[in-house]
Amino acid sequence: MAKKKQNADVDALLDQLLEGHAAEEILEKGGLVEDLTRRLVERALQGEMTDHLGYEKGDPEGRNGGNSRNGSTSKRVKTGTSEHEIEVPRDRLGSFEPKIVPKHKRRLPGFDDKVIALYARGMTTREIQSGLEEIYGVEVSPSLISAVTDSVLDDVREWQSRPLEAVYPIVYLDAIHVKMRSKGHVQNTAVYVALALDLEGKKELLGLWVGENEGAKFWLRVLTELQNRGVRDILIAAIDGLKGFPEAIESVFPKTHVQLCIVHMVRSSLRFVSWKERKTVAKDLRSVYTAPTVEAAEQALEDFAGKWDERFPMISLSWRKHWPNLTTFFDYTPAIRKVIYTTNAVESLNAQLRKVTKKRGAFPTQDAVLKVMYLAMTRAAKRWKMSVQDWTSALNQLSIVFGDRLPV
Repeated sequence: MAKKKQNADVDALLDQLLEGHAAEEILEKGGLVEDLTRRLVERALQGEMTDHLGYEKGDPEGRNGGNSRNGSTSKRVKTGTSEHEIEVPRDRLGSFEPKIVPKHKRRLPGFDDKVIALYARGMTTREIQSGLEEIYGVEVSPSLISAVTDSVLDDVREWQSRPLEAVYPIVYLDAIHVKMRSKGHVQNTAVYVALALDLEGKKELLGLWVGENEGAKFWLRVLTELQNRGVRDILIAAIDGLKGFPEAIESVFPKTHVQLCIVHMVRSSLRFVSWKERKTVAKDLRSVYTAPTVEAAEQALEDFAGKWDERFPMISLSWRKHWPNLTTFFDYTPAIRKVIYTTNAVESLNAQLRKVTKKRGAFPTQDAVLKVMYLAMTRAAKRWKMSVQDWTSALNQLSIVFGDRLPV
């Protein structure tokens, strides 16, 4: 009942405010909404001053109190949708510190958040500047936008150095490539991504690292950093077929079971095949990795070799070379197989990261790369779902396979 009365009072007040105003006058630049915003801020500032001095404006109790109001100064401030000239009250002792518009600040709460939200969606500094000016009539310099988004770097550094869990059941390791300027040249740069499933089956991005190009040596550095941040064991690592990668993992986490990405392996195999025959070869390879047991998979590979080795001998040779790390997933139930036989989980994240980088010609610095990637990842994480539907059953199976390596 009280809520209804409050709404009725608000409606009555709105009717009074809108009376005599055309619709275009309400929202246009310098219109009613902007005027109300300005007056609301000024009213809030006067309230802060009253709280600071301890008495209302004009109250006799304030006489000879040691401090008093001393007029006001004009200040131009920005919100997410407009720019306002407001009057900021002063006191004689100069001890008043406004909270809603702090000293030396010219942006109201919410402005930075809006700029960062636009940046997280892949808009460049120039696009944000142009958009704010075109839609809202607010002139914002590129340097201000850079300063606002640079404030994210403190969050990035804190996030990148945070302590991690001691054990992760599954970790996906992959890299995406962006263009970055270095020593006057534009070159491809690898961004290394480590995505984990924690003990609750939830996705957790462990970190982002920028290196000149993808290689096992840099992955060794990444894995060492994960260890230094508290990771003592990784049960299963899903990776691509990068040379030396399994050995790099073994040197830091010697007990980890490595699963090479089947999708990457199939793509690599099809490079030897003409477009006309790829569909048939891919179908025959599918009989290998969809076999019910590792023994059946071995027989399927023999059959594949018998059919195709005369024309494409490198395919079966490559599969046999990597066979131990290609068949790790056969030790598990279909639910677990589904999430470890490919690095699709991290590639899906990478696809979202690429959306925010494709508009950019080249990043100027590593910090610029990390800033954009971190914001995009944070936004993407809000929509993450469980990778394994029945995680409890999966965890029980992992506990049987790995014993006391999995904490209870």
